[in-house]
Amino acid sequence: MLEKFVRFLDRSPTVYHAAKEIGLALAEADFTPLSEGEKWKLEPGKGYFVTREDTLLAAFRLPTQKPNSTTLLASHLDSPALKVKPQPEISSHGIGQLGTELYGAPLLHTWLDRDLAIGGRIIVLNDQGKCETKIVLLDDYPVIIPGLAIHLHRDVTEKGLIVHKQDHLKAIYSIQNKDKHLEAWLKKHHHFQKLLAYDLFLVPIEKARFNGFDDELISSYRIDNLSSAFASLEALVQSKAQKDRIQMAIFWDHEEIGSKTYAGADSVFVNELFERICLHYKMDREDYYRMKSASLCLSCDVAHAYHPNYPDKYDPQNAPLMGKGPALKFSMRYATSGATAAPIVYIAEKHKIPLQIFASRSDLPSGSTVGAMMGASPGIPTVDLGVACWAMHSIRETISTSDQTAMTHLLKASLEEPILRSHESL
Repeated sequence: MLEKFVRFLDRSPTVYHAAKEIGLALAEADFTPLSEGEKWKLEPGKGYFVTREDTLLAAFRLPTQKPNSTTLLASHLDSPALKVKPQPEISSHGIGQLGTELYGAPLLHTWLDRDLAIGGRIIVLNDQGKCETKIVLLDDYPVIIPGLAIHLHRDVTEKGLIVHKQDHLKAIYSIQNKDKHLEAWLKKHHHFQKLLAYDLFLVPIEKARFNGFDDELISSYRIDNLSSAFASLEALVQSKAQKDRIQMAIFWDHEEIGSKTYAGADSVFVNELFERICLHYKMDREDYYRMKSASLCLSCDVAHAYHPNYPDKYDPQNAPLMGKGPALKFSMRYATSGATAAPIVYIAEKHKIPLQIFASRSDLPSGSTVGAMMGASPGIPTVDLGVACWAMHSIRETISTSDQTAMTHLLKASLEEPILRSHESL
């Protein structure tokens, strides 16, 4: 499974590639693709998936009878990055550059002096005069954002590197600048009549790989949050249909920029998805609300692993360690409560899956996830959890192989085990 995960990382340099890979894996597992614009014909016990805007993907397996609850795995496919601007080409003394802007909050210094490809989505006019979308990766020769020599800022090792977001993040593609270089480069790889628009990102060419003694670590770009997405995908594909519970995994876009978009978690997509499923079973509004209140969402995203070089950045009693299992995440920014954590603790203990706790220092708040939105908008009890990760938002992140495996087992067990209620006895 871990080798499969590494291949998934390498094949998913952007959110568009990741959504395509997940769709292919679901189709191979006999999940049927659906279109939002067509009438759905659903069968009990079968699996389905629907994609929005080439990025948001939701997959679900129906129960054999009318559902009374749902276990939902929520992750996201986007990552902090440098995005190519809509009119990017710049020339300075004949040096061709591409202007970029920040997508989310990437750790900027990690993008310097790296071989970078260009990947994402283009929308073109084909020879038949029709609008067409293509997923692209321009990796035949890399661009680069060179750092500045130490002789020109000698105090950098004492004061730290300051990267100016507008001036210092232009990628160099040539020292012999040409007009419309990007469009010509795209046409080398993809035939089209006219380029209408695009969503393109810089992505590192370096592949994912195993690290450490006995291959105990995995390092890669976009581990945040493809680690959770892959674990959710594997858990859903491997789990068995339930009698009266929907099994669902949603792979969101735009988590890194706030989720308030058409393809983000702060949209009405989940409610619409649930309503369409309930309509198939001829459930009324009362059944619909009762089902949601009896459900559980597992918001899956990476956690900050304890870093031995920076021990003062962690709460000593609540810092997750590499190799000690997935972490339940507690803070005011997360959706976890005692009531939603208890079912996960119970399942982990029952299946002998290692589990640990994460809470940040009181004076150093953590990041956010889609968890709070899943609890608030669809109105589903939610718990936040994820694998511990080093260098989050870097171009090169690291997790433990055993944690990734344990996360997959935990999510699969959560899809198959009954949802424990606080009023029920163990």
